[in-house]
Amino acid sequence: MTRKELAEMLGISLRSLDNWEKEKPDLVRLINQGLALEESIEETKRHLQKLEEIQKASSTGKFKLK
Repeated sequence: MTRKELAEMLGISLRSLDNWEKEKPDLVRLINQGLALEESIEETKRHLQKLEEIQKASSTGKFKLK
C-alpha cells in the first residue's frame, strides 16, 4: 500500500500522514501492524475455506489434488 493510499484509507491528507510519521511514529507503527494483522486474518480465512473444501470433498469421495 502506498503512503497516498494509506492516507486516503485513514481519511487524512498526505501532509497529516507526514506529520504523524514525524510526531507520532508509534501511532503509524500500530496502524501498520493492524493492517498486517488484518491481512494475516484474511489469509487464514482463505486457507480455512480451502481446508473445509478438501474435507468436504474427501468425505464424499471426490477428493482431487490440484
